[in-house]
Amino acid sequence: MPVEFLSQDQHRRYGRYADHPSPRQLARYFHLDDRDRQVVARHRGDHNRLGFAVQLGTVRFLGTFLPDPAAVPDHVVSHVADQLDIQDPRCLARYDRPQTHWDHAAEIKKTYGYRDFHDPNEVFRLVRWLYTRSWLSSERPSVLFDHATARLVERKVLLPGVTVMERLVARVRERAATRLWRLLAQVPGDIHKANLEALLRAPPDARSSPLDQLRRSPVRVSGPALVEALQRLEAMRALGVADLPLNHIPPSRLRALARHGAAARAQTIARMVPERRVATLLAFARAFEIIAMDDALDLLDFLISELVLEARHEGERQRLRTLRDLDAAALQLWRALGVLLDDTVAANAVRTETYARFPRERLLEAGAQVETLARPAQGRYYPELVDRYRRVRRFLPAVLRSVSFECTQAGETMLAALDFLRRIEAQRRPDMQQAPMDVVPGAWRRLVRPSGCTTTVNRQAYTLCVVERLQDHLRRRDVFVPRSERWGDPRVKLLQGEQWEAMRSKVCRALGRSESPEPELHALGQQLGAAYQHTAERFATNQAVRVETVKGRDTLIISGLDRLDESPRFTALRDRVRDLLPHVDLSELLLEIQARTGFANDCTHISESDARVTDLPLSICAVLLAEACNIGLEPVARADHPALTTDRLNWVQQNYIRAETLTRANACLVDAQSTIDLAQVWGGGDVASADGLRFVVPVRTLNAGPNRKYFNAERGVTYYNFTSDQFTGFHAIVIPGTLRDSMYILDGLLDHQTRLQPGEIMADTAGVSEVVFGLFWLLGYQFSPRMADLGKARFWRLDRAADYGALNGIARARVNTRLISRNWDDLLRVAGSLHQGTVSASELMRSLLRSKRPTTLARALAALGRIPKTLYMLAYVDDEHYRRRILTQLNRGENRHSLARAVFHGQRGELRQRYREGQEDQLGALGLVVNAIVLWNTLYMEAALKELSRAGYAVYPEDVARLSPLGRRHLNVHGRHAFVLPDTVAQGQLRPLRNIRQNL
Repeated sequence: MPVEFLSQDQHRRYGRYADHPSPRQLARYFHLDDRDRQVVARHRGDHNRLGFAVQLGTVRFLGTFLPDPAAVPDHVVSHVADQLDIQDPRCLARYDRPQTHWDHAAEIKKTYGYRDFHDPNEVFRLVRWLYTRSWLSSERPSVLFDHATARLVERKVLLPGVTVMERLVARVRERAATRLWRLLAQVPGDIHKANLEALLRAPPDARSSPLDQLRRSPVRVSGPALVEALQRLEAMRALGVADLPLNHIPPSRLRALARHGAAARAQTIARMVPERRVATLLAFARAFEIIAMDDALDLLDFLISELVLEARHEGERQRLRTLRDLDAAALQLWRALGVLLDDTVAANAVRTETYARFPRERLLEAGAQVETLARPAQGRYYPELVDRYRRVRRFLPAVLRSVSFECTQAGETMLAALDFLRRIEAQRRPDMQQAPMDVVPGAWRRLVRPSGCTTTVNRQAYTLCVVERLQDHLRRRDVFVPRSERWGDPRVKLLQGEQWEAMRSKVCRALGRSESPEPELHALGQQLGAAYQHTAERFATNQAVRVETVKGRDTLIISGLDRLDESPRFTALRDRVRDLLPHVDLSELLLEIQARTGFANDCTHISESDARVTDLPLSICAVLLAEACNIGLEPVARADHPALTTDRLNWVQQNYIRAETLTRANACLVDAQSTIDLAQVWGGGDVASADGLRFVVPVRTLNAGPNRKYFNAERGVTYYNFTSDQFTGFHAIVIPGTLRDSMYILDGLLDHQTRLQPGEIMADTAGVSEVVFGLFWLLGYQFSPRMADLGKARFWRLDRAADYGALNGIARARVNTRLISRNWDDLLRVAGSLHQGTVSASELMRSLLRSKRPTTLARALAALGRIPKTLYMLAYVDDEHYRRRILTQLNRGENRHSLARAVFHGQRGELRQRYREGQEDQLGALGLVVNAIVLWNTLYMEAALKELSRAGYAVYPEDVARLSPLGRRHLNVHGRHAFVLPDTVAQGQLRPLRNIRQNL
């Protein structure tokens, strides 16, 4: 396990004034109360009083005393001097006697209760606290280091040396890992251990070990591939570890160890010490049984979708071929009907007249033709689907044999049908009269019971009907699989029973919500009424909106935003800053950012061993560049450099580049960006946007989906990422195809691992959902989507009799508050479960939104969401600045996507990874490299602005706020890359800007 995990910058900032304290920090740590003034007044001379007070504020702020107490920012000295009525803060320069410094420090420690770190009780408490956090979570070492530092400052324990703290954190994490291996190794018996050890031994006639074979996910969508996936599931079950008791192991630690087992080579695991080897294999087997089930069910879902799509296309082609015959028969029947409708023909002569013009035989033939060719709109492709019965038979027996389905009350009919199919599986001529018919909808009945017969059930049609309906029930989670992560019942993971009773009050306090619905609904009603009144009062003067009558109803019409003109002053500033930025290769940029932040140190070896080699960060940067540019390792490999040989790069790629390490490294870059003054001008990190970047995946894979708009005839994935108002990407999700954005939008707020705390998310129209509005409000976040078609949106009210003036006509719908009140406890339980992390947001949203018949919980969430949605739409209508702010943030995300496209230029910009993990790793590397570019641009843009100001160029804050660090004219991402960094840059200095005089 690595001991030195802090970057040079983190070493430099530890216990020092790395940045100027903010006004809020000055007020908190450097304010002198009456007691402080009395203590300070005991000392003689302004320089001694000022020096003592500065030392007191320093130890409160930093948690330690400085070797040179006067080495503090000038505005800190001025702030303290003003409180002491010291006219000349420069007198601090006379505070230069070391003995006086030590005496004052000792007095501060005695008076204010500060203790040294070597106090055994304090060390014991810190180690116990660190050990608990290390055992319960898989936090990266640098995060633990920051938490430990903050804890010592809070408890008035003076900080030790940085290497002491660094080694303490590493030692505690190693102890927690050793305990994890020991406890896991004690769980399996001798038979289980033998089964697990056998995974590492390749049979004589095989080229790979069973471990390697079980790690391979299916990539083809076919019946035989599904059967192979189910055989893989059975092989995982044969290990017999599914029911071993692991409740005493923290789930996060178990997942992290399973990821190591999934990525490490079999030879590497075989060389581990016995306890660690057994623990790793057990965690892998436990996790991959669930993964194997998920992969099989994903494949089943894709396969059913493919069968349905093929049947629909065949049905459409068949209908086109028979359309002429159908038209002719229908026209003949219409002409016969014309006789019936002819008032000149006597009623008693209608039949005679009709048969005279159209013989009865011809009419019967036309009617039979219409009955044969005409199909109901909902079941138009069902006959073609039944024709695919043989293909279904290739995999259905294996599915029924290997998968145990369970259901909610709404899925009982489907479960009964599956049980029936399972019972008749081995029968050639089963009694189909016993088939449960409640699962058969009306559109299927004429095929399941042909010709209206009540005593015959077509086995093929019934089977295809059940398979087609099974997909819908699985997606709604009315039918679910218990031992599945992606296809299980997310409602089971909600806080329940005694656990929820114990957590309810804590959750309500954390979320700022009342346990009773009445106060919340009353407050929402007041907010909604006030918002309507405010918008109505300003409506007459709001030139961007108007109400028009469309089809007898009032409809709101909102004008689009005009393009914001760029003033010549801003354009000139942007061009000058851009021209000052030095030209740089992407390889050099990565090395420079690594030297400043040490992000590569977060890329640890897969086995958490002490595997360290010379110039490891250089190798990591080369692999990241190859992944992000989609060019492979050859353009970055060099046979004459030990850190860049092909073997070294392959080793680094296999052992260091994975989702968890990329997440930690990315958090390092995001945190570094947030400390730059220029980035804080662009935003405080409390606002973000979410949008998807599409990639074609031309190789066979399950983790891709079709969409002709984005992928043409190919399949692809969506890289759904979250961009802060400081231009950094702080979270991302790889989604097969183009699933609804609203299913994943909460993940970015709840799952990211950076220091940013975004409270408002802006999204495009695809993310709009009343359920999302409801969940955002419950969790205390603001959802601010761009409303592309606001005129069709419904505005809701709580008070039926309220008069909203010009808005009365659009505020027609009334919120069902009874539904909210009856389900208030369940709504709080959902929010609390998301807040506590017992269920993922995307998993829950998938079950709530993918249903044609929403559950009561989904309807209650939608009813609640209509109130904050209406509040948002009223603000959106009333405030043009608000609309433009949303557009600006969304444009930042889109411009970031453009930069990502330019970087990901290799292989025609197509993603060619077959497996979900490989896609996540490569796109994670892309997001990391884009963040490195943003950070580099921000640093040099800030330097350029300072240089322009020093040269006398007028720089206005409103122009600086419109600058963007997403430019790339100065950046080279093509060709073979040289990984060489000038010594001055490696030591933390910036590259020289281009000629300033030419840019004035």
